[in-house]
Amino acid sequence: MSYFYDLKEIGRKQLAPGVTTKLIWGDKIMISLIEMEPYSIVPVHSHVHEQAGLCVQGEFDFTVDGETKRIGVNQGWMIPGGVEHSVQNLGGWSLALDLFSPPREEYKQLVVKYFDEFLKPTQ
Repeated sequence: MSYFYDLKEIGRKQLAPGVTTKLIWGDKIMISLIEMEPYSIVPVHSHVHEQAGLCVQGEFDFTVDGETKRIGVNQGWMIPGGVEHSVQNLGGWSLALDLFSPPREEYKQLVVKYFDEFLKPTQ
C-alpha cells in the first residue's frame, strides 16, 4: 500500500457535462478534485455523505438548501448529508476540492450515471 499519490497519474471521471473529478480515498474519507468548464452546472442533488469543500481557482454560485452564495478562491462550504445543493460555474474555469465522509461508493466504482437522472429532459 502506498501512502502517497500523484494527481497526474489519476484519470478524470465525468460527473456532468463540463464537470470532471479526480478521486483519492481511504476507509473513512474521500477527496475529490473537481474541475468545471465555464458555465457548467452540477444539478441539484443530495446524498447521505457529509461534504466539505474549498474553491481553489475561479468562482461559482453555490446553492445549498435554497441559499445561494458566490464562492471564490479560499472560500468553502460544509454540507450535512441529505441537504440539496447545486453549483453554477461562471465565466472561467474553476477548480474545487471536495471532501466526503464516508467515501462515495458510486464514485469509487467509476459509475458516471449518478447525475443522469437530473440531466434527462423533462417531458
